[in-house]
This record gives sequence, structure tokens and C-alpha cells, in this order.
Amino acid sequence: MPQPIDSFPISVLDLVPVREGGTTKDALDEMVAIAQHAEKLGYNRFWLSEHHNTATLASSATAILISKVLEHTDSIQVGSGGIMLPNHTPLVVAEQFGTLETMHPGRLNLGLGRAPGTDMQTAHALRRTTQETAFAFPQDVVELQNYLKPLDSQGPVQAHPGVGTAVPVYILGSSTSSAQLAASLGLPYVFAAHFAPQQLEQALQIYRNGFKPSEYLAEPYVMVCVNVVAADSNAEAEKLATSSDQFYLNVVRGSKNLLQPPLDTMDGQWSYREEMMVRGMSQYTFKGDEQTISEQLGKFVAQLQVDEVIAVSYIYDQEKRKRSFEVLKQAANRFNVTTA
Repeated sequence: MPQPIDSFPISVLDLVPVREGGTTKDALDEMVAIAQHAEKLGYNRFWLSEHHNTATLASSATAILISKVLEHTDSIQVGSGGIMLPNHTPLVVAEQFGTLETMHPGRLNLGLGRAPGTDMQTAHALRRTTQETAFAFPQDVVELQNYLKPLDSQGPVQAHPGVGTAVPVYILGSSTSSAQLAASLGLPYVFAAHFAPQQLEQALQIYRNGFKPSEYLAEPYVMVCVNVVAADSNAEAEKLATSSDQFYLNVVRGSKNLLQPPLDTMDGQWSYREEMMVRGMSQYTFKGDEQTISEQLGKFVAQLQVDEVIAVSYIYDQEKRKRSFEVLKQAANRFNVTTA
């Protein structure tokens, strides 16, 4: 179902969490179901992340997951949020995404990140090199873009498929350095405020001030990832959000618990220090019923002049998760109408 023309752009980022009591296969099936649901609701994009060496997330083989979603949807944009380029050679990424674009023309997005999406030991196992590949990120992005250009722009090494596919590239980041790169290359910028909100405002300012129009983009385009827990009541949203709190508590503690069912309260589940760390990481969380979400979304977009919001959801019950995306889309439509 095409997105309504007058609707504020809302998208989904799925980390494919594995639920307590479920299996990795369940998580992959749920990924497809959520993507299909988002498409029916008129969401703009459905992106998948790249994480490694964690049993809690099933998104390590990102390109394969993207292919799966493309095969089971019809119109929604599908892509990476992102491919962690230090883990891969630009040529291989160009070949993979060139192949996907050839199979599903006009529906693919290639979001690129500088971080490895894992610990350093695993990063070494992925790339099997001592080179500090993260420092080569700007050069790797340009090299990758070149592989996707027309044949007359190619050198002796070419990506087949890939040449001429012009897969749109997005720069992902959680710091000011990524903002500078996106601005200098004239690419859309996606900030990971769902887990690293500290430099959001500064990064967006740097991106807009330094933006250079390019063959890819004439004006700055800002997308921000946030956590969303929407429900039919504020009380229900508060309870559902305890699964997200437990997920981030995992990160703080370095534990590897699967996505947990919601609790009546988080009291007694964490120390004061842990709670403050979780709250800091998940500062940008929209939580509540349709009206509450609409108000939160409206203030956020107005304050930061965001062009698109990408929702991350750690809701345990999949029917509740689907309902959350329904409420969020309704809230976005209401926000659009009341601020037009």
C-alpha cells in the first residue's frame, strides 16, 4: 500500500530481537510479519541492522535478511540501518546490494555505519586484518559509491551486478564525525538517537551547516532513530516499555538475556546508577497512547526540524508490537494534520 502523500514520513528499524521463550527462527518469521504490517500501514522504509556475536539479535547476515523482506513485500523501501562497512570490503557490499537492486529495482536503501556492530575481537574475526578499517570509512564509502556508478565511471575492478545500479546511500552515525562526512559527501544523514542520544543536536547542526549539494542530494535530509512504545493507553505503554528497559539494562550490564516479557514495575530490577544509564541511552523514547505520541513526535520534529523518524521497538508481544506501529502511524498522521 503506497504511503499517503500528506503523511509525515515514519519508518522502522528492526534489530530482529530474539524473545525469551522463542527461537531465532521465530524472530526471523516475526521480522517478515512486521515488515508486511509496516507496508500495509504506509510506512516509508523497513531497515535492518547489523550486529554480531550476540544470541539476542538475529541480524548478523543483514543482506540476506533484506532479501527475505524484499521477497515478501511489494512496495516499501527496504535497506540496511546499517551495513557496518569496517566489517566488509566495499566491492563485496557493492556486489551484494547491486544484486539485490537488480532483483528488486527501486526499493533498496544502503545505510552505512562506521562502527563494527560488535566487540573488537569479533570485529577482527569478521575482517581478519590488523588494519584500523574504521579510519578508512570515508574512503570506503566513496569507493563503494563508485562501484555503483555507470560503466563509464568504472576502473579495472568492477562490481557485477552493481555497476549502474545507483543504490541510494545513507550515512549512519551517533557522533559529529559522521555528520561531517555526510555533509561533505552530500548524502542523507541518519542519527542513532535510540541508543546514543548525547550528540544529536550538535551533529544535526554540523550536518546542516556543512552540507554540500551533490549529484545524490540537493538539500540536507535528516532522519533520526528513536524508541517507540505506543499502545491504547499510557498505562499499557508504560508496562510494555519495561521490556525495552530490560533490553538496555542488558547492554549496561553486558549480559545476554533474550528479550524479556514486560513487568509491572522495574523497581528492584536495577540500581540507581543502572537506571540512570538506561534512561540516558533511551532518552529519546516516545511512549504512550496516540495523543501522547503525537504530542511527543510533534515537539521533537519541530525542535530539531527532522525530515523523517525511524522507530525502533522492543515490545515483547508481537501483536502488541504491531498495534504499537498502528498507533504510531495514526499519531504521525494526526501530527501532520495538526501542524500543517
